[in-house]
Amino acid sequence: MRIAYHNRTEQNDLPYAYCASLAELAERCDILLSVAPGGPFTADAVNADIFRALGEDGIFINIGRGSAVDEVALIEALRDGTILSAGLDVFKDEPHVPSELIEMDHVVLLPHVGSASIHTRNAMGQLQADNLAHWFEKGAPLTPVAETPWPRA
Repeated sequence: MRIAYHNRTEQNDLPYAYCASLAELAERCDILLSVAPGGPFTADAVNADIFRALGEDGIFINIGRGSAVDEVALIEALRDGTILSAGLDVFKDEPHVPSELIEMDHVVLLPHVGSASIHTRNAMGQLQADNLAHWFEKGAPLTPVAETPWPRA
């Protein structure tokens, strides 16, 4: 498999082909993997133009942030055959997944599992233990969930 990438700046120590734009990358590949961070600079960066560049045999995979993808354009590209398929584990309005994506047979959807590393899971377990200890010592968790009625520490 030949690997190419797009980033704000070229990394000279990588053995992969650099593409100066996301559109150039989409034109060069069969599988476009997005690991873009969220925020105003990446909002809807993967849009109808990028899907057209990826083409009818293209597969789009997003494991970055849902906000980086124009979901309306993605649904349309999947619906009309602009791209072949998609694999998604992040969505613009998580945890809500558009019903159009759920209904498509050529789309694979998965809950975001980016935290499934040993280091992160150990940290999550420690935070759980710290929250329990704080609850029994102070009567409130360290990191309350906004939707719960518990008082903030």
